[in-house]
Amino acid sequence: MATSAVSTVSNENVNPASPVDLSTIPISPGGEKTDGKSKPTEKGDEQITVFHDQENFNVKHPLMNKWTLWFTKPSSGKGDNWNELLKEVITFNSVEEFWGVYNNIAPTSELALKSDYHLFKEGVRPEWEDPQNKHGGKWSYQFKEKRNVAIDELWLHVMLSAIGETLEEEDYGEVMGVVVNVRKGFYRIGVWTRTIGKSIPGGGDGDVAGGKGRSMEKGKEVLMNIGRKFKEVLKLPPSEVVEFSGHTDSAHSGSTRAKAKYTA
Repeated sequence: MATSAVSTVSNENVNPASPVDLSTIPISPGGEKTDGKSKPTEKGDEQITVFHDQENFNVKHPLMNKWTLWFTKPSSGKGDNWNELLKEVITFNSVEEFWGVYNNIAPTSELALKSDYHLFKEGVRPEWEDPQNKHGGKWSYQFKEKRNVAIDELWLHVMLSAIGETLEEEDYGEVMGVVVNVRKGFYRIGVWTRTIGKSIPGGGDGDVAGGKGRSMEKGKEVLMNIGRKFKEVLKLPPSEVVEFSGHTDSAHSGSTRAKAKYTA
């Protein structure tokens, strides 16, 4: 079960000076490529990464942010409360912990219908009402041909792009999390953002993510860049589009498929 996922990483407190660029790390722990920094030292003092030994490594590579994995279990159809269906699985802050989590949860392709995985920054609940989401929206794409979709690979790439901070430029602070929905006729993957391209009401002087000093034109440019990168991660052809809609619009329409504000 996804809710029983546990990390298999070491508890050793190793903190390199700065986070590793995830583009230098292979797509899976079985790869041969390492970050180039973990070289053997004197005998008995070798630095071992998860890519050398998945059980006995002693070096961890920190991420820019802590991330929390959430799971929505299918409704029983008996008026279940959303908070009862949404379960917090685990929070992690290193590459090694991510792989420990990923290797111990059910793949998306094996989840029951009406299940969801949500991967959000620590402290942000995957809900429209969360204070860090309520002024935002999401980019999304729906895969209708489920049998022909490599959903496990695509979802993995989207998660890696989120925790690797490659969906947006540094300091924009727009990306709140990513989500995958399993439904009868489709899979849907989304990227949640903090704004809809304009300043957040009441944003303080230090609130860069709230759009301080960001014009509407700049705000839209920031979101469009996220949409284009999201589309690249999904490996979609030019003829396909990803859509952006605001959470408020979705709430008012009573659907996650509100009218698109932007497309990319």
